[in-house]
Amino acid sequence: MTKPKTLENMFKNKENLKHALTHKSWVNEHSKVRTSNERLEFLGDAVLEFIVSKELYNKFPNKEEGYLTALRANLVNTVNLAFVAKNLGLGKFLLLSKGEEDTGGRTNQSLLANTVEAIIGALFMDNGISAAEDFITENILVSLDEKVSQPLKDPKSTLQEIIQAKNLAAPIYSVVKEDGPDHSKIFQVEVLIGGKRRALGVGKSKNDAEQAAAKKALSKYL
Repeated sequence: MTKPKTLENMFKNKENLKHALTHKSWVNEHSKVRTSNERLEFLGDAVLEFIVSKELYNKFPNKEEGYLTALRANLVNTVNLAFVAKNLGLGKFLLLSKGEEDTGGRTNQSLLANTVEAIIGALFMDNGISAAEDFITENILVSLDEKVSQPLKDPKSTLQEIIQAKNLAAPIYSVVKEDGPDHSKIFQVEVLIGGKRRALGVGKSKNDAEQAAAKKALSKYL
């Protein structure tokens, strides 16, 4: 298999890169060759969040947690990671089943974003945190100044974008409880995705509660 040269050079063991590019659909057709990249994706997601969080914490010492959270979401969400994957040309190197390929797997945003996380996990396992950090710096944090110069999306907007990228129906927000007098109400709002409650938010207005619910839900979809 031909591999992306810039990535290949970052790995001591080239099999780790091949593992990161292996989708579960391919494993279904080649069950005795190797496992899918899902465990690497799980690991890479945690490494990515740590490295980006550390960078933002150090770079913006005077910014509050809410700003840092929103900025991190703009960097590590599905849409941005898929953009990174496309810049690297990862789609053509993925190991997919014929069925997955025929249904657009090589350009699927969610699949591409997951592959970037798997590559980060594979780099961490292959050559430690410094290798993963180099990749994140060169391919994800490189757009930090651009993200800072743009208005940060609020949690609802970010969640909507991510859910759409996964080809799911838009989130639905519903007030489940109101407490207090008219001039000082407290709202509880749930956010439903795919008909299931994903998070509950509380706020002094419906919008504040919706934003709080979206922020909680983001942790499941970034």
